[in-house]
Amino acid sequence: MLEIDFKEIITVSMVLFAVIDIVGSIPIIVNLRAKVGHIESEKASIVAGAIMIVFLFVGEGLLNLIGIDVHSFAVAGSFVLFFLALEMILGIRIYRDEEPGSASIVPLAFPLIAGAGTMTTLLSLRSQFHTINIIIAIVLNIILVYVVLKSSKKIEDLLGENGLGVVRKTFGVILLAIAVKLFAANVKGLFV
Repeated sequence: MLEIDFKEIITVSMVLFAVIDIVGSIPIIVNLRAKVGHIESEKASIVAGAIMIVFLFVGEGLLNLIGIDVHSFAVAGSFVLFFLALEMILGIRIYRDEEPGSASIVPLAFPLIAGAGTMTTLLSLRSQFHTINIIIAIVLNIILVYVVLKSSKKIEDLLGENGLGVVRKTFGVILLAIAVKLFAANVKGLFV
């Protein structure tokens, strides 16, 4: 029997919402759209959702198969977040790509939406909550991600260039703090 529990769904949804931080990623999304011209919201949302659901079931086994523990994965993810945050705060460009046609898959779906922080969170949620509730929470978050991606142009117009700069730097500092927290929480596990 399916163990659908609305309290669990709400709790997991809130945790994933905080980790995915799609609202905080708006400046990055706007920046990516400026670089590549177009972001396929549907494609990015579906790919990110698929990555999260697949990782929920095979993540820990896959990491163990290639000899990587969850702590190493989380520390690596913290470095990715750290550099993304530096880009936002300092206004520099670290991530370079050979002029992609679209940023829908990389870096948007992975690692921005379904990144190392999200993956490690899913692994820890799996030990505390029923899988069906986690899947429902993932789907709810992906719907929200889609809505934000679809309206990123309207949000950009609403905030304007100066407002976007303030939001970018503010969320850059928050992202930097999340990277440091993710690193601090997992670095001890590397030496145990």
